[in-house]
Amino acid sequence: MEFPQQPQQQRPAGDGKIIYPLGVKEITDKISNDEVVKRLKLVVKTYMDMDQDSEEEKQQYLALALHLASEFFLRNPNKDVRLLVACCLADIFRIYAPEAPYTSHDKLKEIFLFITRQLKGLEDTKSPQFNRYFYLLENLAWVKSYNICFELEDCNEIFIQLFKTLFSVINNSHNQKVQMHMLDLMSSIIMEGDGVTQELLDTILINLIPAHKNLNKQAYDLAKTLLKRTVQTIETLHFNYLMSSFFNQVLVMGKSSVSDLSEHVFDLIQELFAIDPLLLVSVMPQLEFKLKSNDGEERLAVVKLLAKLFGAKDSELATQNRPLWQCFLGRFNDIHVPVRLECVKFASHCLMNHPDLAMDLTEFLKVRSHDPEEAIRHDVIVTIINAGKKDLNLVNDQLLGFVRERMLDKRWRVRKEAMMGLAQLYKKYCLHHEAGKESALKISWIKDKLLHIYYQNSIDDKLLVEKIFAQYMVPHSLETEEKMKCMYYLYACLDTNAVKALNEMWKCQNMLRGLVRELLDLHKLPTSEANTTAMFGKLMAIAKNLPDPGKAQDFMKKFNQVLGEDEKLRLQLEQLISPTCSCKQAEQCVREITRKLTFPKQPTNPFLEMVKFLLERIAPVHIDSEAISALVKLLNKSIEGTADDEDEGVTPDTAIRAGLELLKVLSFTHPTAFHSAETYESLLQCLKMEDDKVAEAAIQIFRNTGQKIETELPQIRSTLIPVLHQKAKRGTPHQAKQAVHCIHAIFHNKEVQLAQIFEVQAIKLLVRWLLGMKNNQSKSANSTLRLLSAMLVSEGDLTEQKKISKSDMSRLRLAAGSAIMKLAQEPCYHDIITPEQFQLCGLVINDECYQVRQIFAQKLHLALVKLLLPLEYMAVFALCAKDPVKERRAHARQCLLKNISVRREYIKQNPMAHEKLLSLLPEYVVPYMIHLLAHDPDLTKPQDLEQLRDIKECLWFMLEVLMTKNENNSHSFLRKMVENIKQTKDAQVPDDPKANEKLYIVCDVALFVIANKSTSCHLDSPKDPVLPSKFFTPPDKDFINDKEYLSPEAKIVLQTGKIQQTGVLGAVNKPLTVTARRPYIKTPTSDTVSNASTNSQPSSPATNKSSSEASETGARENEENPVITKAGVVKKVRYIFHVNTKNQGSELVQRKITKAGNEIK
Repeated sequence: MEFPQQPQQQRPAGDGKIIYPLGVKEITDKISNDEVVKRLKLVVKTYMDMDQDSEEEKQQYLALALHLASEFFLRNPNKDVRLLVACCLADIFRIYAPEAPYTSHDKLKEIFLFITRQLKGLEDTKSPQFNRYFYLLENLAWVKSYNICFELEDCNEIFIQLFKTLFSVINNSHNQKVQMHMLDLMSSIIMEGDGVTQELLDTILINLIPAHKNLNKQAYDLAKTLLKRTVQTIETLHFNYLMSSFFNQVLVMGKSSVSDLSEHVFDLIQELFAIDPLLLVSVMPQLEFKLKSNDGEERLAVVKLLAKLFGAKDSELATQNRPLWQCFLGRFNDIHVPVRLECVKFASHCLMNHPDLAMDLTEFLKVRSHDPEEAIRHDVIVTIINAGKKDLNLVNDQLLGFVRERMLDKRWRVRKEAMMGLAQLYKKYCLHHEAGKESALKISWIKDKLLHIYYQNSIDDKLLVEKIFAQYMVPHSLETEEKMKCMYYLYACLDTNAVKALNEMWKCQNMLRGLVRELLDLHKLPTSEANTTAMFGKLMAIAKNLPDPGKAQDFMKKFNQVLGEDEKLRLQLEQLISPTCSCKQAEQCVREITRKLTFPKQPTNPFLEMVKFLLERIAPVHIDSEAISALVKLLNKSIEGTADDEDEGVTPDTAIRAGLELLKVLSFTHPTAFHSAETYESLLQCLKMEDDKVAEAAIQIFRNTGQKIETELPQIRSTLIPVLHQKAKRGTPHQAKQAVHCIHAIFHNKEVQLAQIFEVQAIKLLVRWLLGMKNNQSKSANSTLRLLSAMLVSEGDLTEQKKISKSDMSRLRLAAGSAIMKLAQEPCYHDIITPEQFQLCGLVINDECYQVRQIFAQKLHLALVKLLLPLEYMAVFALCAKDPVKERRAHARQCLLKNISVRREYIKQNPMAHEKLLSLLPEYVVPYMIHLLAHDPDLTKPQDLEQLRDIKECLWFMLEVLMTKNENNSHSFLRKMVENIKQTKDAQVPDDPKANEKLYIVCDVALFVIANKSTSCHLDSPKDPVLPSKFFTPPDKDFINDKEYLSPEAKIVLQTGKIQQTGVLGAVNKPLTVTARRPYIKTPTSDTVSNASTNSQPSSPATNKSSSEASETGARENEENPVITKAGVVKKVRYIFHVNTKNQGSELVQRKITKAGNEIK
């Protein structure tokens, strides 16, 4: 702003005339307001630039200062004029300090009230004049101009007006400087004055009242800051005394006339305590006095106040004032119910903000947890649970124990709150592990106690437990894998009673689903009186399983009526209770049914709520086929040792046993969910475990869920039957009982099962009858042998209609092979067994079924070691070299060693045995072995290197044992024997060049093996071996067979065991086919070879296609002993069965059976 520069004559002060600053004309009421403002601005600038040291200017402008305090300026209607005058006056007080130029007390009072009124302009921070208002405030605060008023008698009026003005104008648009200047101005008045009146105190405290606090938060903050500043100054002792006096008069004497704030005394105490507890040091004893008042409402008001003071965060009142704290705790036992209730509510905040006081509160909460008032018991639970939710460490075991006790409260509201509260703690700390394992362990008992409530008779309790289980213990909203993991380990950790309760819960839900299913079935029937009566009975039964059965009956009748009218609703309900309903489908069905019943919309719909109760009980929100599969996978992991069992707090054994028990229970309620091959395969592994309890549970699961195994899962059926039979025969009594029940429940086709049993027993009957007869005059043995051969040719399925299971076919093959071997022990029947029948019998040792191979080998060994079977049957052990199971090969070798040892020892000890060397000497097994291998179905291409190597392994399997010692020059004897065979022909097919070629190739392989394994075999043999005429023709003197049938390449392969072209195919023991069975091939015939003569000459063999089942590479019958192929090569092993006539198809077999049966008759 530019000021006028023209000079003006200064008037001396002594003349009493007003001297204006240079360039300022006289200011009178004759000029306009605008001109007044213009001239005053120059005056303000002049006073603003002056300081206290300018004595000359102070004297010069003294008259002007007095003039500015005149009525014209102090009562001017123009606010700009008043503002400029106020600024001038503030500077005048600054310049003339400490003595003001105004000596009249009335004038000073008028001036300061005038200045105070101008401070209202601070309210509008966007005003163009705000900077001048701020300058005015700053000047007053810096100079402490209002301290001049202390000399005035009625200064309190000025201060009250100033405080009111400042508290009213402050708002959120003011910056920190404005607030600080206001604070400085007011605090200087409080701290430097002689005293503070009650009215001035009220002016400050009124801003702390909640009503004013909500209206102007900045005024509240200003008052709070002012009190904090003043309480810390020693000069304000009089202020504290006044405040203490105010509260004492109100609290003790009950004087409400002391102040307008008397009715807000408790609000003020709370606010002042939050500001600084020192403000109330002398007030606290009076509060203790009030706590003992005879008026219940007074005690309630004080309790509410102290609850806030003690419970406030960072409050140390309880430790600083123990008498008051103890007196307050005594109010927990107050006779007035609202007082006790308020104390209980306080405990929650106290526990959360002051954990150190938990022990003081525990005993009082214990008493209140048994309070006769339901609301108080309820709030005790809420108090403890809220503290526990914030931090479990805030509540000790005793407090949680109080909540546990209230789960059995006589009032439903209290029981519900206790159960829901504990369920929330369990979900937070045990399920989500929000506070670590220690916290989870601390409340691990919750799951058991919650489930124990299911034993209560109240249907409300049962429904709440079901709800808690579905929402908090195993939340149905989780993904399937996580949900089942939660259920799996929960079940493993529950105590016995909790497990029984959970099982009962599933049982009740399943029963209710059954009732609803029966009700829907009745809706499908025509309307009749009997139908209506039956429907009413179902509705009554359903209503008993819902809360408030009386109302439930009415609502269920209404619901039944809706079902009858709405077919879509019925279909939705049918899908909900369907055994195949998944969890996701169940949730969708519940939503759809609820949506249809929502219309018309009502604020409260008790009918809909009752239907929701029903839907929640019957909806399968946890278990479906996917869930069972996830449970089984968890069980498998526990069995394999890859699960997190230890981390979940259970041992693997406990997890396995509990998991199977869980599956067993679910197999009762959700049997359809188990029907999958993957699930049953896993259960089969459990069935074979050594733990009796585990096996029993697995059998029970099969019994409950396996109704469709026979028809839909034949692979599982084939594997399950032998295991069940074993458990029935060798298991514990309970296992045997369960196994029999399981067989009865699963397998429905009893006639087929009995038919196979009858067939096996019929075979045994025929054999025993023939052994008892011991002659073949009736030719019955011939027919029986043909029947047994047909059984082997058809792989156990005589009718070839594929209606018999693979396991039963295996049993029939074993029975047929064993029967031929049994007949061979009788000389009269051994003589009529043809080479073809011998080969069929011997090749059973290479059957696809592990048990067939095992049992047949054991029977063969026992008969040979007792010298009951002819020597030729020992040659069958050579085929064991092809067994894919190492243990079976080792067993066969031990059998050979034992048999050879027994025979040699028998020859040594019995001199008469030398006359029967042909049937006793172990070396004479070689011709039979060579003949058997020459007719091996695997030998289809005599020059195939792979097949030659297999023949070599079979030969060496036997020769290695025979050539262990070279007794009596046995090596050369063996060489001579093989060379003699080369000079004969195959007596079985003497005119077949291919058959003879195979025989000679096997001989060459045998000679190669003997020559490579013995250096003394080339010596002359003193004895000339005798060959069995049944297998070899007499040597032709005109025929000399000196041809080498092995190529140089073949000799290299036999020498090294490696095939250069396809090295991956080489192996010591050639595995069987994928199915581990040697398929039988039949030629078109009408009858088997005649058994009438041992010299019968069968016709040349012809080849036919093998049965379709034999070529399948499907599931193996013995999963515990799988047969593995090398390099994916599937080798077809075929039986060749020679017959005479040329008929085809299943008619052939039927004729065989008929003819054999007629002959036996």
